[in-house]
Amino acid sequence: MLILKLKYHIIAILKQFGYRLLYGKRISWGAGTTFRSGFHLMIEGQGQVRIGDHCFFNHDCSINCLDQVEIGTGTICGEGVRIYDHNHRFSDATTPIKEQGYVTSPVQIGSHCWIGSNVVILRRARIGDHCVIGAGCVVNGIVADNTIVSSTQNETISNCRKDYGESDAKIIRNHGDV
Repeated sequence: MLILKLKYHIIAILKQFGYRLLYGKRISWGAGTTFRSGFHLMIEGQGQVRIGDHCFFNHDCSINCLDQVEIGTGTICGEGVRIYDHNHRFSDATTPIKEQGYVTSPVQIGSHCWIGSNVVILRRARIGDHCVIGAGCVVNGIVADNTIVSSTQNETISNCRKDYGESDAKIIRNHGDV
């Protein structure tokens, strides 16, 4: 297991170097940030990506940036997390969607968050510090500090840190309530 982890770290360092050559100052990696296989980073135009210290991206995560993506220190991402700071324009029914361009807004993810597997984070998302985003959620709005977001259909908001022996947090079980 140690050899496998060492392999991933070495490959991550090499890929970070390659991304730095490709994107220059538009990408900033914090110390100790690493990722597993299948990590993908796309920055176009004047896009900027800032990733804090000691972040971790599990297998098959991607960051797609045309504007700005910021991820705080110590945030970890499960497998298959997707982050987009843009979306296709589609308001003109007479023009193919692929020819209408994009609308962009910054994405901010706080420090010490856990982003579960297969989460999709869209433009305008602002996730506070110490949040947990449950597997399969789609986030495109504001998530306050110390919040746990679940993708179940129950519309329940409660203080969940109390349930886990912690304080001052909310649980939201319907990403529409975020």
